[in-house]
Amino acid sequence: MAGMEGLGRLLDVIPIAAGQAFKFRGASAVLFVCTAADTFTLTASGTYGGSYTSPGNVITHYYQRADTNGTHAWTRQTQAASNAVVQASAYTTAFEVLTSTIADPNDYLKVSVGGSGLVTAILHDLTVQRKPANLEILGA
Repeated sequence: MAGMEGLGRLLDVIPIAAGQAFKFRGASAVLFVCTAADTFTLTASGTYGGSYTSPGNVITHYYQRADTNGTHAWTRQTQAASNAVVQASAYTTAFEVLTSTIADPNDYLKVSVGGSGLVTAILHDLTVQRKPANLEILGA
């Protein structure tokens, strides 16, 4: 039985996304996977090189895992609506931003860190499926 690859069909990935702007409108949502004790702040802009500001308080919960190697279960954490997630421990933290929660004309997102936190962005449920080599370049 043959399987189907997800890259280009279901998802696209930016493995080193901390502080990097990228176009997100070609997906239904973006999952940010972050590591380290840090503050992860979401901003948005209408253009790649534009001025990035808060898109509003769109993050009301996140998930955390008390490790970075998958040996603990995910737990849901709720917070007052914000554009940032503050993680006090060196955990894996994941939060999702639905494309529908970011107002037009903002087509670009960025998650900045306060210290040395790492961020991976996983765009999923792509609106146009392509071969990986034909995926849109997001960071331009």
